[in-house]
Amino acid sequence: MLRIAVILIILTILFRWAFGKWPWQTLSTKPSRQQEIRRARTLLKIEAGASREEILAAHKRLMATVHPDKGGSNGQVHDANDARDLLLSELPERDAEIGRDEHS
Repeated sequence: MLRIAVILIILTILFRWAFGKWPWQTLSTKPSRQQEIRRARTLLKIEAGASREEILAAHKRLMATVHPDKGGSNGQVHDANDARDLLLSELPERDAEIGRDEHS
């Protein structure tokens, strides 16, 4: 019995070394785009259909609390930036063009 446990542990470690993740991590499914958008809205605390300005303002508010200088972490900053980028990419092209014109 101990021999089987040791073999399983070794195989698990070899799997991690070969593929860069634990065997049980391959069982989880990647979230759908709609789930990621819902998560981004929740993180930024905005409603569906928010404008570019609302997204950027929500991102700015969130960054004020999760920035490493304010006690947050780099991971939280990356999550906030990813949420902002995802929601901005979902805006209709017209809104995106208006935003580019304002910053040019």
